Amino acid sequence: MIFTRRHGLASVARYATTLAVCCSLGLAIAQPLKPIKILVGFPPGGGTDAAARILAEKLKDELGVAVMVENKPGAGGQIAAQALKVAPADGSTLFLSHDHTITILPMVTKNPGYAPAQDFLPVAGFATFVNAFAVSGGTPAKSFSEYLAWTKAQGGKGAIGIPAPASTPEFLVKVIADKFKLDLVSAPYRGSAPMMADMLGNQIAAGVASVPDFIENHKAGKVRIVAVLGGQRQVALPDVPTFSELGMSGLEDLPYYGIFAPAGTPKAFTDTFSAALAKVLMQPEVRNHLSQMGLTVAYMTSSQLAQREKAYSQAWAQIIKSSGFLPQ
Repeated sequence: MIFTRRHGLASVARYATTLAVCCSLGLAIAQPLKPIKILVGFPPGGGTDAAARILAEKLKDELGVAVMVENKPGAGGQIAAQALKVAPADGSTLFLSHDHTITILPMVTKNPGYAPAQDFLPVAGFATFVNAFAVSGGTPAKSFSEYLAWTKAQGGKGAIGIPAPASTPEFLVKVIADKFKLDLVSAPYRGSAPMMADMLGNQIAAGVASVPDFIENHKAGKVRIVAVLGGQRQVALPDVPTFSELGMSGLEDLPYYGIFAPAGTPKAFTDTFSAALAKVLMQPEVRNHLSQMGLTVAYMTSSQLAQREKAYSQAWAQIIKSSGFLPQ
């Protein structure tokens, strides 16, 4: 075909018409993505860090840009959340977090330095999980009931490690202490990795954290998970009872993992990222790896993640209130 000036003008006219239609429909014109930094509020070596690195590696291939994990540990994820708040709302900075930083900290801290509903935008969720109670290898207990009996033999006193202060693990320790009339105290750490180091060194007899934090050492026989939260036993831990089975109700609501962006981040970016995450979570390798960590892979849209957070907040608000804890 001979290309003439008339053909060229017609092509330009058709392009202009198409562009006008797209704009009238509110369709976003895709912009090249920038390299993405995913903030993690806990040290390397813990479950949250591991999940972030698994996803970042696959998202890099799916999005075609560098996706890096940056650890900003401290204050139960508070430092990373504050960094997200002041980050540019251009898709270059995201925050991968579980329930503690997004849901619990704002309820137990007078001034956390951020307000999730105003400062953050839920992008997508990728999993639910359960917290677990584990004993160190140096503890003779092989079950939760044996741990209770052993603690009573020690005068009813004991310290239980938790990854962060004023967290769901801390409130679980109080629920256990009240239920079984024990003098238990929480020993807060700066994340699950240093807590696990002390458990492996038999510096502390027990700990409460997420299943992903414990699962590898549990499989290796270095610690023993003896109870889990949630409404049913975990696929990765079929022999471990739930607290409901042990007579402790009200601990069935599941925490979540999600990815958040600064408020004001363009919807075109969050939609693109969310779609890429959905594809990554369909990969058998990714699903298997996350499942082996003790996570239940569950893709959630922005609105579904917001709903999950709301339900979890309502469940734990009552537990926190019943504990008598006052925001600090």
